[in-house]
This record gives sequence, structure tokens and C-alpha cells, in this order.
Amino acid sequence: MPVRSYHHQGGVSPLLGATIDEQFRAVVSENGDREAFVALQPERRRTYRELDTEVEAIARGLWALGGREGTKVGIWGTDRLEWLVTALAAARIGAILVNINPAYRTEELRYALELAEVEILVLEPCFRDSRYAEMVHDLVPEIEAAPGDWRSEVLPALRTVIVFQPGDAPASKPNDGFHTWEELKHEGARLSSDALIPPSDPDLPVNIQFTSGTTGAPKAVLLTHHNILNNAWFVGEAMKFTPEDRLCVPVPFYHCFGLVVSALVCFARGATLVVPAPHFEPGATLDAIEKERCTAVHGVPTMFVAELESLLTTPRDLSSLRTGIMAGAPCPPELVKEVETKLGCREILIGYGQTEASPVTHLTRADDSF
Repeated sequence: MPVRSYHHQGGVSPLLGATIDEQFRAVVSENGDREAFVALQPERRRTYRELDTEVEAIARGLWALGGREGTKVGIWGTDRLEWLVTALAAARIGAILVNINPAYRTEELRYALELAEVEILVLEPCFRDSRYAEMVHDLVPEIEAAPGDWRSEVLPALRTVIVFQPGDAPASKPNDGFHTWEELKHEGARLSSDALIPPSDPDLPVNIQFTSGTTGAPKAVLLTHHNILNNAWFVGEAMKFTPEDRLCVPVPFYHCFGLVVSALVCFARGATLVVPAPHFEPGATLDAIEKERCTAVHGVPTMFVAELESLLTTPRDLSSLRTGIMAGAPCPPELVKEVETKLGCREILIGYGQTEASPVTHLTRADDSF
């Protein structure tokens, strides 16, 4: 069997040769008592050790329900702790996480699940007027049967649906055929300690993300551990990130900006991920920066515009801010100046990329001229 190798040329830092789970475990071993995750609506906090414990429980649960290397695990919901735990747990068992846009309606959901051949779907029951569990039932009426006893004619690959209740309260079942988050943990607890087999090849696929669909139907982009972990690692290097940093993340996790450029940047470097709200709220974002003394904030230009408008009506102490990334659309020079001066984000970086590229291809440096 041929042995693959990588040749490093250019730059001073070699590429990482680890899987996402290997890098995450290394960070946990060095930063176990540091905060890994903070959410403010509702307030939830996890150290790296606590987060790792939850990831292990859900990874074992997915394994107990048949999740293996290459299994497509869909995740559908807003910016919640369970979203990230599912992502890290899928990586731990070698499964492929499929990011599903929480704005999707029934037909868009069907398209995504069918195209990606999702086998296990994890979802939030509802958010605002989006009734996720109801839409799944509309697509898969067979789910009224007990878990394991139903099969979908429309989505033949789908065999398991798991619903979580945001927060620490147990979820009630929307239908008999759904598993709950607690049931998933219970299934995993039955396994022997050595039952789970983590992946060791960083070139294995780990994530399917959908493009925006601006020129047609969204395309399903397949990315590997090597792709997105290295992208996150070098974004963190450009931001000069250390375990002392706290990143405020108002961008959605389902997008490559939220998953790779935000969450994985923190989890690869031992920094703290701060989530102001499950969906973007400019006031909540500024409140989180002030309360949690965030050193960085990410966003698309329109988010920064909204935050500057909120700052006019309600001043906050944002003196902890040092850096961040503005990307996702053209960044007007005047807006960049205001972010540097009025938000105090003096080392704001401008990023460019595309989903197919994991996603960042170009990023300014903190010491670049304006």
C-alpha cells in the first residue's frame, strides 16, 4: 500500500498532522480547567475537561446507535452547546458531520438530507417560528413508530433522529420514533470502555458543508480533518491566539465561518468560545464582550454595522478587545476604521475564502498597513 506524505514549503510553521480529535484531546490535557465554552442565553459554562466528558458521552451514544467511520451525522439547529458537542463527537468516531442551515424549510431540508445521504440526524426541536421536529415529521411520517422500527421512503438513508432540548433540561419526545439527548447518553453508557475506535488518519472526511447556492442549488462540499483543522490552526496563528484569549462568536455554527474560523480556532488552541445568543443579536454581542472580557470578535460586515449602531444607544466597556475577523462580504474601509476606533478592535483582520477551501484562503496580518 503506498504511503502518502506531505511536503512543506513556504512559511515557518509546518502543517498539523493530527485529526481533530487528537488535537482536541491534546488541548484538553493541557488546559483541562480552563473555560472552553460560555453561552449567555441561557447561561452555560464548560471547562475543557467538562466539555471532553460530554463529547465522550455523545460519541459513545452515536457509536452505540451504529455510528462508525464515514457515517453521515446531520446537525440542525442554532448556536448551542449541543451543536458543538455533536460536531466533536462525530469527529471522535470518524463520522462525517453534515451542517444544515437552521433557516431551511421542509423542501430544503429534504434536499440536504437526500444529497448528503444523512443517516443520523441531531436537531433542536424548534427555534422561534422554525419547527424543526415538525418538519422532520412532515418528511418522515413513519417516525411515529418506535426508534429502530421505522424506515423512510423519501429518505431511505436516514435511520435515527435525536432531539436535544437547549439548556440543561431533558428533552421531551416530539414523537415516539425520536431519541432524546439523554437516551443517547444512556445508550453510550452501556458500551465497554474500549468499544469506541477513534480515527487516526487526518485525510479522512469529517465535514460536509453546503455552499450558499447563489448560482443554483447548494453544493455539498466534503472536507477532511486535515483541511479544516489546519485552516483553523493557521487562522489562530494569524490572530496570535493563546489559551488566554476569549472569542465572541455571533456567527452561525452551521457556516464554515462559525465552525472552522471560530469554534475550531478556539478548540485547537485552548482559547474560550463565547456565544452571546443562539442567533445574532447586536446588543447581546456587545454585552457578551463586556461581561466576558472578550479579546476577539468575529462577524460579517453587516453584523459590525449593527453592533456600532447598538453602541451609539448603549455604551459598553469594550476595552478588552484586541483582534477579530471581518469576512463573508466586501469590507468597506470606513467600516473597518470604525471597528478599530469605536469598538476598539485595533487588530481586526480581513478574511477571504470559500467553502470549498475549508474556508480561508487569504487573511490580513495584524501589522499590515491600513
